[in-house]
Amino acid sequence: MYDPPRPEANAAIAKCRAAGIRVVMITGDHRHTAGAIARELGIAAEGEVVTGKDLDTWSDADWKARVDRVGVYARVTATHKLRIIHTLKGNGAVVAMTGDGVNDAPAIQGADIGIAMGKAGTEVTRQAADMILTDDNFATIVAAVEEGRGIYNNIRKTLQYLLAGSTAELLVMAICVMAGLPSPLLPVHLLWINLVTDGLPALCLASDAIDSDVMKRAPRPRGERMTNPRFLRIMGLTGLLTAAVVFAVYLHQLKVADAATARTYAFTTLVFAELLRAFGARSETKPVWRISLWTNRPLLIVIAATIALQVLSQYYLGLGNFLKTAWMPPLDCLLLFAIGAIPLLVLEGVKVMQLARRSHAWR
Repeated sequence: MYDPPRPEANAAIAKCRAAGIRVVMITGDHRHTAGAIARELGIAAEGEVVTGKDLDTWSDADWKARVDRVGVYARVTATHKLRIIHTLKGNGAVVAMTGDGVNDAPAIQGADIGIAMGKAGTEVTRQAADMILTDDNFATIVAAVEEGRGIYNNIRKTLQYLLAGSTAELLVMAICVMAGLPSPLLPVHLLWINLVTDGLPALCLASDAIDSDVMKRAPRPRGERMTNPRFLRIMGLTGLLTAAVVFAVYLHQLKVADAATARTYAFTTLVFAELLRAFGARSETKPVWRISLWTNRPLLIVIAATIALQVLSQYYLGLGNFLKTAWMPPLDCLLLFAIGAIPLLVLEGVKVMQLARRSHAWR
């Protein structure tokens, strides 16, 4: 008799391994049955099956030292399962436990994430679980991990995009106030930037497609904050670069034109810089040319439409009066677009250098 694993189980376990997730089999079946299935799935090699009788001979030191290396447990009781969970957690692991039987309930409740089978699971197991699988399929758990990582990354890059833009605006305004210069941005400019230039691209970033490499990275540490030092460095550098190009344009225009014209140039530069930066904000590690624009068409449409509106405000009187912008030569508009691309180009250059350094370190 042979009860084969599901066809998708091997691929799901391989994906777990690439994602830094260790899959362990804990079963009440005979050790030979458990070992055969585990080897078929790639969980354990010959001789890596530990039984409940073996566990009874382990000392406390053995439990702590050996539990991280065992891939298959056979002929174990509910007590054994619970102690395995507690020992793994004590060693610093984040543990998810799946099961369907009554004897799985204590371990499911003791894990960080308890997952019960919705079809075959007993009522007590479902009551003890944090999640219930409606299809009883291990691959669904892996898909949920991938989806969760994608959602987390989208929240993180959206937050970073918004905070970096706000940092740039604050720096420009603060520098001009401290230098005694006229205000470079009017309230209507700030509203336009926050509602249209930042808001719409941020919505597109929040719904971005999941990165194909998301399941090739190790899990983040349990206590890591979303705003970790790397997040803050990128945010600060982005804000500083954007503020620098906007202030340089504004200062130059104050010397050659009136305050209204200088304000228009600063406003336009900031809008272009923010919009172009949205393309680079899609990934903290991949350069923009390695991410297909067509995987997030709403972002492409929003940026193109907002750039068109920004250019139109220089030449259409009604929109110009609303945004309080002055006329500028078309060539100057193209020049400001190129200047607005400077923060994006510098940030992408930093990504390339980091990738080169990482590649050199691997060698």
